[in-house]
Amino acid sequence: MLPQFETPFELKFLSETGVFEGYASVFGVTDSVNDRILPGAFRDSLKAFSDAGRLPPLLWQHDPRQPIGVWREMREDEHGLYVKGELFVSDIPRAREAYRLLRENVVTGLSIGYRTKGSHRDDASGARILTQLDLVEISMVTFPANDMARVRRVKSLLQSGGVPTLKEFEALLRDAGMSRKQAKGFISHGYKSLGYKSPSPRDAGEGDEDTASLLLGLAEKIRTLT
Repeated sequence: MLPQFETPFELKFLSETGVFEGYASVFGVTDSVNDRILPGAFRDSLKAFSDAGRLPPLLWQHDPRQPIGVWREMREDEHGLYVKGELFVSDIPRAREAYRLLRENVVTGLSIGYRTKGSHRDDASGARILTQLDLVEISMVTFPANDMARVRRVKSLLQSGGVPTLKEFEALLRDAGMSRKQAKGFISHGYKSLGYKSPSPRDAGEGDEDTASLLLGLAEKIRTLT
């Protein structure tokens, strides 16, 4: 079985024809098995695909027997591995299911299957740093492992006056420069003192606009100090 690196899907666009775009991998983020991908890790692999005139397959849950569409574009930018794909909703029943689940936020992740070509161990954190990967496939998955890619959604929530969950705000603080220990300590002794209560499903995303503005400003201020 190939190693896999999963990330919550940062969906940017979804059309009625099954075309969508977002990020299949986010750089500089440590996943649940303590791996971290650096910028440039996909460069050689993407060039090889380009020279061959094709892109990796778009699969369902890493099952090579279930291709559900095709990747139309794929490139690295400063954020991660950008992808644009098309689900074959008119021709493949599983693709129609995937499209509906994606629209309903049931399927929330992408996961890359790869072979490691270059890596080293970070002495400070113990994380395995992936510097060169041979990309084999990219799948739509139900349970992504990398919560840090949810940061963009949390920022959008705060900007609209909503208050994120503890786990979501921890991700935002870590993106702003805090370690996991620092973020958890802040939440334990600071965030909860603001009167945070875990939202019920009915109230999820709602919150106090002043609190949301304060938290967003705090995260951005931390970023400027790191």
